[in-house]
Amino acid sequence: MTTPETHVAEQPEEQPQERPEARLERAVLAAEQALIEFEIAVETFRVEVENFSRLHHQKLGPMYTRLDELEALIAEATAARTGDPEDRRKADEARARVMPMPGVEELFHGWMDGDGLFPEAAAMLTEQSVRPPQRVRPSDEARRLYRELVRKAHPDLARDEQERGRRDEFIARVNAAYARGDEVLLRELAEEWAAGPVPAERQPTPSEELYARLEWLAQRKELLAAVARELEESAIGAMLRMAPEDPDALLEEIAEQLLAQVAEREAELERLTAS
Repeated sequence: MTTPETHVAEQPEEQPQERPEARLERAVLAAEQALIEFEIAVETFRVEVENFSRLHHQKLGPMYTRLDELEALIAEATAARTGDPEDRRKADEARARVMPMPGVEELFHGWMDGDGLFPEAAAMLTEQSVRPPQRVRPSDEARRLYRELVRKAHPDLARDEQERGRRDEFIARVNAAYARGDEVLLRELAEEWAAGPVPAERQPTPSEELYARLEWLAQRKELLAAVARELEESAIGAMLRMAPEDPDALLEEIAEQLLAQVAEREAELERLTAS
């Protein structure tokens, strides 16, 4: 006699439960990748702006300088002809706008004169002292505080490596303060040692670390967005947006306009000085 087969209903397999931090981890990863792409775009545009600015200055800078010089010469010639105080004022303003060539001192912002580098500048570059260090004579109170701190905090009194490291760092600060004869700082260090080591801070949970990471990524993106806006709103950035595919052609067009203006101003100056 055969026994009918019994069919047992299959139970669905339990899916492993997702960790609470898994979604946060995916969000952080996506935000990091997006930020990287954004940083690349902003840095690429920054380099383009910087390069275009350099080309703009090299190619057009002399033309702008020549235009300013011609404007000043025209204003001065006009003032010489009319003798009008208002024309003289305008001539002085036009002359002030002309960029003079900086002298050696200006170029090096006080680092050198006609005879070469100032002693202070040479010392900074060669890492040598201009004057011998002043001799410090610690006060009696500074000596007392120093001896007391060394006796209490000497690294040889440590019971483990972590404690030795803390004492090494502290004694280094004590030695530096004593070398300067800084009695106030030695007293502060004595109070710090008496207060004991700073208790270890509570470590954040994985979720807290992920939330903090997301917040930092958002702040970083806001900062980069501000940089991008500043670049786009700058004069060079605006020019690049006018001809993103061929900025060199834009420079050529501006150069032609400036050359035409220079020619006009030179003709005007010739008319004023010829009569």
